[in-house]
Amino acid sequence: MWTYSLDPVLFSLGSVEIRWYGVIYALGFLLGLFFLLRTRRELGLSKDETYDLLFYLMLGDIIGARLFHVLFWEPSFYFANPLQILYLWKGGLAFHGGLLGIVIAAWIYCHRKKVSFLNVADVLTIPALIGLGLGRIANFINGELVGRVTNVSWCVNFGDGLCRHPYVLYSAVKRFTLAGVLYGIQRSFILKKGFLFYFMILLMGVGRFFLDFLREDVLYLGLSVGQWMSLVMVLIGIVMLWKDYREDLRKIFK
Repeated sequence: MWTYSLDPVLFSLGSVEIRWYGVIYALGFLLGLFFLLRTRRELGLSKDETYDLLFYLMLGDIIGARLFHVLFWEPSFYFANPLQILYLWKGGLAFHGGLLGIVIAAWIYCHRKKVSFLNVADVLTIPALIGLGLGRIANFINGELVGRVTNVSWCVNFGDGLCRHPYVLYSAVKRFTLAGVLYGIQRSFILKKGFLFYFMILLMGVGRFFLDFLREDVLYLGLSVGQWMSLVMVLIGIVMLWKDYREDLRKIFK
């Protein structure tokens, strides 16, 4: 067993704290910007439009992730302490809300600029997975989203005296692995635009659903909020892949 003793604060400037969570979150967006700039001509975007798109993505991610966390994960706490909603540096950003916020923001921007949303989604899929993996490492540094009690040798005591699964580290490995798998698929096959995005939606939903059985959560009809939302992701992924990408699936699994 390992006892959690990490400091979520990277350094302080007077009364201002610079936290690992915020730095890692920013790194994720910078990675997305790198991929967008590298492919902007293929996407039909100027350099300025690429920066504008990143701004839309940041707003969509932060607003969506925070709203989902407030409304679905800790509504009683935040309704009693509304100012805490603004304390983003303390964590509390829901994956499903961030994903939905990014999709909506990207779709709006692409519609306005008359560029392909699915092309943009495919370009962002791999950096998004890497960024999400980094986000889970940030969660671990914050000592949040703990796993269920276990007796495995690598369990972690997060301060409650109980030995728990390091759930967020499992999640990080899952996301990095999925990024590698999709990168390999992208390099090996010529695929219809949007395939990587919807395949990621399906695999992330499946992975999150099963992995959350190791997470300490309130259950509703036997499943957590995250699992119910992940089932929606799985359904969307299956429907879209079966509807528009059967030929691509045959290429990969033949």
